[in-house]
Amino acid sequence: MDADADWTRVEDALGLRLPREFTEIARRYGRGTFCDEFTCRTPEEMAGETPGRLEDLRLMLQDEGEDCPHPVHPEPGGLLLWASDSVGGALCWLTEPADSPEQWKTVYWTRDDGFEYPEGGVAAVLAGLLEDLTPRMGENGADVDGPWFDPYRRHVHVYLQLAEAPGAPPYDERLRILRRSLAPTSARGGFQGATGGRQDHFAAAGGRWTLTYETAYGHQIRVAYPPGADERVRDALLPAIDAMGCRVKGVLPVHGTAHWPDPE
Repeated sequence: MDADADWTRVEDALGLRLPREFTEIARRYGRGTFCDEFTCRTPEEMAGETPGRLEDLRLMLQDEGEDCPHPVHPEPGGLLLWASDSVGGALCWLTEPADSPEQWKTVYWTRDDGFEYPEGGVAAVLAGLLEDLTPRMGENGADVDGPWFDPYRRHVHVYLQLAEAPGAPPYDERLRILRRSLAPTSARGGFQGATGGRQDHFAAAGGRWTLTYETAYGHQIRVAYPPGADERVRDALLPAIDAMGCRVKGVLPVHGTAHWPDPE
């Protein structure tokens, strides 16, 4: 998605030439999200929404009695947004000198209005953030197999509400059976709540399916997958659920569309 974008049109709209490394990363990956956390701007966002987003942040900072330490594009040398995090933080370039984009420094304007200055170009900044993020994702005891990228897709989302059969194995063993049944899989973190509820995220089918197994918000499996794969996903998941010592007691369609029949 958007991998073949015309960045010269964006540069004309901004009046700036963008760092080549950024546009090459955009062409390699297309539109999507790194580790469910960092998302690079699309051409439409870069040309149409970027200036307004930073101006909004600056105004909110002023409402708190503080001033932004940097100008904001289109002011000379102003901040230009190139990526955002999942909680509203902004990764920006300090666009000086204007005619040398490969020398631009990154400013990380965090959600709590802190300003950090990671070293290097776009690839180095993203790599450093992800190398810091993935160990922290596993601090609550959930596995993380390493950084990942999810391309943007219009997925089908289904929640399978589960009931345990008598003598079902404990959670850790059920998770192991589920992942073994769908192997190969890659772990993507999770958490354990104060009351003991668990949530574990992982990907299967070469990253095309993303799943969450949990007891934190009810005992369920949440699965997202490309349209047209309903039968394949059902044929893989239902035997795995049986092997876990569970049964499907309800299917909750997300966004109002039922892709699975109700259990008998």
